[in-house]
Amino acid sequence: MLISKAWETHAADKRIEGFSPYTIKAYGIQAKLLVLYFKDAEIATLNTENLKEYLKNNSSAALKPSSMAHRIRFMKSLFRRCHEEGHIHYNPASKLKEPKVGKRIPKFLTEREIELLREACVSPMEKALFEFMFSTGCRIGEIVSLERNCINWSNRSAVVKGKGDKEREVYFNIRAEIWLNRYINDRQDTDPAIFVTERLPHRMSIAQMRYVIKRISARAAINKEIYPHQLRHSYATHLLNGAPVEVIQSLLGHEKSETTRIYAQLSGRVRQEFYQKYF
Repeated sequence: MLISKAWETHAADKRIEGFSPYTIKAYGIQAKLLVLYFKDAEIATLNTENLKEYLKNNSSAALKPSSMAHRIRFMKSLFRRCHEEGHIHYNPASKLKEPKVGKRIPKFLTEREIELLREACVSPMEKALFEFMFSTGCRIGEIVSLERNCINWSNRSAVVKGKGDKEREVYFNIRAEIWLNRYINDRQDTDPAIFVTERLPHRMSIAQMRYVIKRISARAAINKEIYPHQLRHSYATHLLNGAPVEVIQSLLGHEKSETTRIYAQLSGRVRQEFYQKYF
């Protein structure tokens, strides 16, 4: 079986298992690199040394440890499946070791920076997107896929679909409710998506949503790079003022508590920069 064919069947299995399109897309990039390097060889001809040489020679010097770990996880996943399905006699990726990736404290925004961004929003769409993103702590992909019928206005909540197609309920604040209502009521389109493009309205893509946040941050003139996931980190850090880690884990949709507990490393002095009340 060629590497390209092995990837096609592997990707199909991952879709059935409920992996997100973004994870499959990221794995697809790794698959293309593998196919290119080995000239789409028969997967059964590859051994552990071949894979180690690939990791060593394929621009690995420029890769961060986290990127290298992602590459190795993909290879382990692909070759494990091929071995389980009987396409190869042994798994050459089983002995590959992921580099140690240090736990990094998430980058977040101060209360002042949040207010500057808030003031820099000029349209109902921008205000609705910013407030919803900040007050729910949702991943950008979760907001992109959100539809109008997922909103429960009576208790200011929404049901979003997170990683692994798992649904969870998130909550938004009064500011988000006001601007979301205005934005949706002012729209003339019938697209079911919560957030749509400004021209020829249709569901926003992740890239388009990132651009909106970048546009807002440019107006705010904050001397640092601003990206959507910082709002998620800021939301989690804000909740540290009193919410138990288990509650934050549930609201963020983290599968492992260790992922959430990294926020607890933030000092009390930093946490005091945020609001003293919940949303």
